[in-house]
Amino acid sequence: MISPALPADLKAALEQLLHGTARADAAARAAAISKTYRDGGTSAPIVSATDAIAYAGARMPATYAAVAASFNALTAITPDFSPGTLLDVGAGPGTASFAAIQAFENLNTLTLLDANPALRELALTLAADRPRAATLDYQLGDARKLLASATPAELVIASYIINELGDAARNELADALWRRTTGTLLIVEPGTPAGHARVIQLRARLIAQGAHVIAPCPHDDACPLQPPDWCHFVQRLPRSRLHQHLKGAELPYEDEKFSYVALSRTPPPSRPSRVLAQPEQSKVAITAKLCTPDGLTTAVAPRRDKAAYARFRRLSWGDAISSESGRE
Repeated sequence: MISPALPADLKAALEQLLHGTARADAAARAAAISKTYRDGGTSAPIVSATDAIAYAGARMPATYAAVAASFNALTAITPDFSPGTLLDVGAGPGTASFAAIQAFENLNTLTLLDANPALRELALTLAADRPRAATLDYQLGDARKLLASATPAELVIASYIINELGDAARNELADALWRRTTGTLLIVEPGTPAGHARVIQLRARLIAQGAHVIAPCPHDDACPLQPPDWCHFVQRLPRSRLHQHLKGAELPYEDEKFSYVALSRTPPPSRPSRVLAQPEQSKVAITAKLCTPDGLTTAVAPRRDKAAYARFRRLSWGDAISSESGRE
């Protein structure tokens, strides 16, 4: 398990770069760029080093937290997965790659693909001061085109990128990502109904090509959730004072909502049920909404069942649970 917070050295390096910019200007730039992303735009507005630093200062902590949480879920189910090679598609400032370095100690060869020169330069600057040695090749250009000649990797990541594409381009990218995956592919998207829909569509397409879900789903069947419900999770992360300023926020923490799927060439030995919302506690019982190998269920741990009740008190949204206590 890795922490959802940025590693201390990475946080310090990013904040050192931010100290060289006017905070009001950086906050305004970060807000404008983040809005473009939320509206389905691309990284095109990031044209300068200042733009890149402002955007990374505002968004890198939350993106890192979501990817870290996804890695934690993945490694909890497949603890023996130990990739040595990584392909980070739409890498931006390298956020997902930095999380992967923390999660997988044998990772030694990283290939990053992105079309934005300012984000590439920022990623290389941040990587230069990292204490752990690894071969890093950051290729500049359209990620979909670069994928055609990219070397396959044991771990392939596409985080917060497929939202930028139309249906045809998204399908094309999904197929290309899977062709370059020799082990596991991780997709992370915003935890919105639209983000969930994109993840589920890609999930179904790649299962049809032989992929197996590692997390969060406990099965390879169609998603049992029906609109307006959607599958998403939340990761809380700390905010520094500088991060608060860039976000225009008062709270010293942030809750990043995200949707994800980890797909593997090899089926996992077992897949636990997943807690789909924060369990509800009353005077008589704790109730948990679960996605199980057999579909959706509501598990109940009555207070009179002390062992089950104690176990359910420790459950949180997004946790894996190997067995249910109670009945629908």
